[in-house]
Amino acid sequence: MNKLTKRILTVVIILVVAFLIIYPKLDLAGNEGEEVAAAAAPAATGPLQVEVVVADPQPLENTVTITGSILANESVQLSPEMAGKITRISFEEGEYVKKGQPLIYLNDDELQAQLERLNYTRKLYEQSEERQRKLLEREAISQEEYDIALNELKTNVADIKVVEAQLEKSIVRAPFSGTIGLREVSEGSYVTPADNIATLVSIDPVKVEFSVPERYANEVGVGDQIAFTRSENSDVVRTGKVYAVEPRINTETRTLTMRALSENDDRKLLPGMFVRIKLVLDVNENSIMVPAQALIPEMNGYKVYVVEEGKAVEKRVDTGVRTSSQVEVTSGLVAGDSVLTTGILQVKNGAPVQVKDVVLKN
Repeated sequence: MNKLTKRILTVVIILVVAFLIIYPKLDLAGNEGEEVAAAAAPAATGPLQVEVVVADPQPLENTVTITGSILANESVQLSPEMAGKITRISFEEGEYVKKGQPLIYLNDDELQAQLERLNYTRKLYEQSEERQRKLLEREAISQEEYDIALNELKTNVADIKVVEAQLEKSIVRAPFSGTIGLREVSEGSYVTPADNIATLVSIDPVKVEFSVPERYANEVGVGDQIAFTRSENSDVVRTGKVYAVEPRINTETRTLTMRALSENDDRKLLPGMFVRIKLVLDVNENSIMVPAQALIPEMNGYKVYVVEEGKAVEKRVDTGVRTSSQVEVTSGLVAGDSVLTTGILQVKNGAPVQVKDVVLKN
């Protein structure tokens, strides 16, 4: 065999071996490509599986959360109207007292003596006036003489009323029903109108004082309802009703001060307590709420996708009040719209979709 033949044979053998090595790989690659194409084909043509929420009108409270404090319904520092020595204390510290109940008695011996003397002279003046009247009826005396006797009687009666008023001032009475605090005097103490005897408070109901930002000034007023708790984690929610609003804005805090009344039958609310308040500004009975994740932000607002005839349709919306998980849609949706809550990043306007679940609102 010559050299040329050997070279040709060698080349043929090399080509055959190379073909046998490369062919299986080419076949495998072709099969894999077909498998990938076969797997991708259904995904490209099938509708996107999505979840939706139905836009149903529902009541929505527009509220503002603020802080406030508890005030006594009535509160007064008890002091005598006149100076004198205390002869008797007729209340216990922390006791509930009724309106008009005597609390402190001052020494009134001198006033009692004056009243007794005036009562004696009153009898004399009454007898004198009666005699003069009878004489006047018989025209035995002049009208002037009778008038003098009548004036003396009236003056005496006026003096008696003055002493009786002073005697009344010698007794310190409860101006309203409430709980009396710790006393600061003792029997035998000499007190004046400048001295404090004790504090009297009425705490059923109590007042709740709070302030709202100036921007809400035209949205609040007398009759508004509040709900409040004593702490952020408290489960006990109490209610109240606004009864008064300050007629001016505080220029330092730019707030409007308001007061509400709340029942306190258990007397657990004490003046000075701190409370957290939720004030209802208004109630919209037909608000459309959607989950926050359904909104897609854009340069000039928001949009959502709704399902119409098996397709995703893009709708621009305006928003209003926000809660912890939902947003009010003020325009762009109508009642009954099915709003997408999943797949909103993958879906395109007009793309086919299939609803696999309807999510219930919280």
